[in-house]
Amino acid sequence: MLDFHVIPGPAIKTILGENPRLCIESAQSAYLAHHDGDTINPDSYFLRFPKNERNRIIALPASIDGDIGVSGIKWIGSFPDNIKTGLPRASALLVLNDQATGYPFACLEGALISAARTAASAVLGATWLNEGRKTAGSIAFVGAGVISRNILDMFAADGWKFERVAIHDLDAESARSFAEHAAERTGCAVARDGGLEGALAADILVFATNAGTPYVKPPAAFRAGQIVLNISLRDIAPELILGAVNIFDDVDHCMKANTSPHLAEQMTGDRGFVTGTLAALIRGEISIDRGKPLIFSPFGMGILDLALGKRIFDEARKRGMTTPVPNFFAETSRW
Repeated sequence: MLDFHVIPGPAIKTILGENPRLCIESAQSAYLAHHDGDTINPDSYFLRFPKNERNRIIALPASIDGDIGVSGIKWIGSFPDNIKTGLPRASALLVLNDQATGYPFACLEGALISAARTAASAVLGATWLNEGRKTAGSIAFVGAGVISRNILDMFAADGWKFERVAIHDLDAESARSFAEHAAERTGCAVARDGGLEGALAADILVFATNAGTPYVKPPAAFRAGQIVLNISLRDIAPELILGAVNIFDDVDHCMKANTSPHLAEQMTGDRGFVTGTLAALIRGEISIDRGKPLIFSPFGMGILDLALGKRIFDEARKRGMTTPVPNFFAETSRW
């Protein structure tokens, strides 16, 4: 395991494009491994910049035992002003480490993996909250960026069918571009920016913004049975969280950094509003009250990147799609 390989973005894009459901299967495996205690997933570590507080670079170390058997770290930068020059907001690397020796054996372009695993998590949550049905009258996206595009594409790849797609974004050009993509990808009616109120009426509602504080506040409300994918975590006022069924990827991870659930915990002083985790729902250990809105809040754990990254590495290595780096380690013997 002292070989070292680089897997560039085009190779990763090819593998993901050929088998997008790989992402969903990988996400479910990672969630169940975490539920069974076969993972280590510390808190994320944030490198912040006092001169521009919106920018950050985040380290997500993690480890998964069992069949997946890999450790590593994702290093992902989030610079929101990138979009003003046409660059994606996020860029990332994923490093995989051998569990027996600790030696890194691969470095992968991480932004594609990060976006794909985020999309897979969202679609997996929607599927289980929708009792396995892959159809809904309408879906709305609040935020028309790369993450929303990946989530829409993952819904389509997983065989979901919608009658209508609604898009709301404060940036008109982003909304227009996403609307064109959505129409081509789904073949259904697309409403470009009918306003936030129109988006909030959808059967499935996706929040994927860079909002720092809640703006969806009472008297706005979600309806019974409505599925809300709280991907960006800070759009929803705590009052709306308290009136809903709340499913998480990991409860402790989500109760930090003034996410909407964290604000709800601060407001009430307890976690009585927590229903459980997605893995517990998959395992049939919890039931949900469909007389309330159904909110899935995934913090986005490093184990998701590792699980998908390892499967991509294995496939790329088998197909000769990696770039070996000979003699990457200067010393491979102690003496």
